[in-house]
Amino acid sequence: MAELGAHLTVASAGDDRPSIFEAVAQDSLMAAVKPALQHLVKVLAESNPGRYGFLWRWFDEIYVLLDLLLQQHYLTRCSASFSENFYSLKRIPMGDCRQQPPATAGLPKRQHWKSLLLLVLVPYLKGKLEKLVSSLREEDEYFIHPPSSSWKRFYRAFLAAYPFVNMTWEGWFLIQQLCYILGKAPHHSPMLWLAGVRLVRLTAEDIQALEKKLAGATSSQTHSIKTQVQSAVRKALGGIAFSLSTGLSVSVFFLQFLDWWYSSENQETIKSLTALPTPPPPLHLDHGAGSALLPKLKTVCPLCRKIRVNATALATSGFVFCYRCAYNYVKTHQRCPITGYATELQHLVKLYSPES
Repeated sequence: MAELGAHLTVASAGDDRPSIFEAVAQDSLMAAVKPALQHLVKVLAESNPGRYGFLWRWFDEIYVLLDLLLQQHYLTRCSASFSENFYSLKRIPMGDCRQQPPATAGLPKRQHWKSLLLLVLVPYLKGKLEKLVSSLREEDEYFIHPPSSSWKRFYRAFLAAYPFVNMTWEGWFLIQQLCYILGKAPHHSPMLWLAGVRLVRLTAEDIQALEKKLAGATSSQTHSIKTQVQSAVRKALGGIAFSLSTGLSVSVFFLQFLDWWYSSENQETIKSLTALPTPPPPLHLDHGAGSALLPKLKTVCPLCRKIRVNATALATSGFVFCYRCAYNYVKTHQRCPITGYATELQHLVKLYSPES
């Protein structure tokens, strides 16, 4: 009976173990959010540099602060990061605990702070290191240093060693994922191992407890001034984190679409989808007054019937006139004299011949 009970315990723990697809999907979620947000900030900064330029200059620092607030909110509230909670997962401490702690209980302080630092600080430092390597490579290509410079020898050694260090780091993640697939490891990422936690699926009891906690937090009342101030600050921070998380939850698919849309692999497809069709030729040039205006010589203006002076084309039709003739006609009639297409003065395009 004892062996049967142990077997059932292991089986139930295995049932709560998320698949590799769920684990990798929640990892890729936040990896897709940052580039999409970065692109939006770049568009804002280019449209109004004076107002939004600081967002682009300090994007990494602003993002890491928002990420810190977001992950702190979710780790405290449901023992999971934002992406893990999005896929109905939670973190539990590593160990021989037969009964999982509820999601509302939170992580122990040691695992909580380790998880927070590894979720927020490690990606930030990795991004800064990649930017440093990129700038050093550009400096090495375009700037000249004295041959005996110790700084040059140091950063060249650093640039030479970085690809191997990065390969070792990425290989560690790959090996950990392979071990997780084969059932040889309880976690798919070294970050979980360093934090001392593992991922499991949320149970029905966890979901009910989370809903009950949220309902209790909104209906709780405090009496003393100190507790009211603390509650107000806590609610303000929680409200910011909640609004941020809700906005991310709603727009996560939109952000992933933006990431796909602006990826370099899809540019040819996007160009073919968004290319403007070729405009049709004029429909009424074979008869009527329009065709009667066309001179036989291509260098003659259709309006004044003289050799063109300051050749100017109408962008709406493509026909060429003297600048003065086209300007006066378009200003008076707001249309092309040949095709009758609606035209404005801004559609006049000055042509320059090789002789001029």
